[in-house]
Amino acid sequence: QLHLVESGGGLVQAGGALRLACTGSDYTFSSYTMGWFRQAPGKEREFVAAINWKGDRTVSPDALKGRFTASRDNAKNTVYLQMNSLKPEDTAVYYCAVDTGPFYSDYDFSYDYWGQGTQVTVSS
Repeated sequence: QLHLVESGGGLVQAGGALRLACTGSDYTFSSYTMGWFRQAPGKEREFVAAINWKGDRTVSPDALKGRFTASRDNAKNTVYLQMNSLKPEDTAVYYCAVDTGPFYSDYDFSYDYWGQGTQVTVSS
């Protein structure tokens, strides 16, 4: 069972930046596509970004492009989500997840392992 642990969430003012990290429990982590999702209170979980195993292909929704960027360091079993120009509507719990299938899917049911989530709160 692959375990994922997110970190880096917190409270930030609008316009600020945060970098989230997600660390996997073993070396198999580096073989898989990784995704980032978020869920705001009362809303469905939303796809934020995905990155392939090698780290040379990333994707994010058009609404987030230019602000949110995924990257990874397989030597550290860690994937990152850099979030810039944050807005109050970015407030949510952010999750990383492993997709053992082909790159990529923006459906959460395609992902096999999930972290516990980290809270991001953006104040106005």
